[in-house]
Amino acid sequence: MNNDVESQVALEREGPHEPPQPELNARARRVLKHLDAVLPDVDALYRDLHQHPELSAQEAHTAAEVARRLEAEGYEVTRGIGGHGVVGLLCNGDGPTVMLRGDMDALPIEEKTGLSYASHVTTPDGEPVMHACGHDVHTVCLTGTAALLARSRDAWRGTVMVVAQPAEETLQGARAMLEDGLYARFGTPDVVLGQHTAPLPVGAFMHREGATMMGSANVRIRLFGRGAHGATPHLAVDPVVMGASLVMRLQTIVSRELSPQEAAVVTVGHFQAGTRANVIPYEALLELTVRTEDDAVQARVLAAIERIAKADAEASAAPRPPQVEVLSSSPVNYNDPALLRRIRDAHAGWFGSGALVPGMLVPQSEDFPRFAQGPRQAVPTAFWFMGVTPLKAWNEAPGTTPLEKVSHLPGPHTSLYAPDREGSLRKGCESLTVAALACLHAGTASRDS
Repeated sequence: MNNDVESQVALEREGPHEPPQPELNARARRVLKHLDAVLPDVDALYRDLHQHPELSAQEAHTAAEVARRLEAEGYEVTRGIGGHGVVGLLCNGDGPTVMLRGDMDALPIEEKTGLSYASHVTTPDGEPVMHACGHDVHTVCLTGTAALLARSRDAWRGTVMVVAQPAEETLQGARAMLEDGLYARFGTPDVVLGQHTAPLPVGAFMHREGATMMGSANVRIRLFGRGAHGATPHLAVDPVVMGASLVMRLQTIVSRELSPQEAAVVTVGHFQAGTRANVIPYEALLELTVRTEDDAVQARVLAAIERIAKADAEASAAPRPPQVEVLSSSPVNYNDPALLRRIRDAHAGWFGSGALVPGMLVPQSEDFPRFAQGPRQAVPTAFWFMGVTPLKAWNEAPGTTPLEKVSHLPGPHTSLYAPDREGSLRKGCESLTVAALACLHAGTASRDS
């Protein structure tokens, strides 16, 4: 972060970092001298993808654009991995295999940013679609970094494995790619790197050792009652009342069954029952999300949900036990401490320590941690957050601390989420490139020319 930006943004600073790494910065300069030549295509692709977002498992256009660009830069490209997943390999001598991952899918949200390149896409049944989580930024920074590394092969040694992943929003894409032989077919990487947009000021980065994002599980509960006329509730077993009781009872899992030191969230986001005011229905449907900082805690919470649902149904004299189904899940996103420190120090050396904000646990979830599950042993992973909020919006937001300001800014999964395009794309390419170089071996040109 340059001095002008640093003076505009009041950020708390993290602890001491390693001194700047002259050798790594020299290699980064060798690679990033091509950035101005690469950015026009990165920007064009971003505007295309933002205007034409695709929902999970429907990323055909996005995948095709990624594959075409990787092939043009000399990568060996394979399409259709785990759905629309794309894998590009660039072998450049002896050295580690570094996997760079970007996700491609959008969300069923109507865009209200007013941007000239805003999405007006709807599905055949009229559902709006928007890149409301920054996956378009992730994708184009992935292709931009791939191009930079391909054009600077004298600055590094090893293998770059570019993975464009579908269906992250449904927590299915990473598992699908692995089950389709990602590591078996292309080799298990030595490290896996990924980044995510955040409502921090553009040019700021956040890293956290260990748990960085909560694990999640989405659960569906189907309650069975006995229907009747609304005027004769004594003849029914009312699943609406049963469901209302269950919603309240589920809130006691975190407050009464977990220690205050065990971070967790249980939220019922969907409750559907009945069709008319004067008809007691036969069924009620609840869907909820669970977030935990520890996979063992997640297992305890899921067991408690099933226990409470069955007990409430029995207490209500339900004609049959409820159906409790885990629709999707993802483990805690855990950063390998040594690898995360290496990336953080590389970013501090390149952007300056003032660009780094203190790491905090993010309650949202990702399926990125699936890539840590190697066939024989765990693969070290590192995942960090990059600020994308325009500096004007950041400075005008109420509050003095980053946490206070973020609470007043449009965040991911909202209709107003609009990253600062120019700054986000440039800084995103830089951060992923510098991180990749920190993990690859030095090439023959490790000094400034």
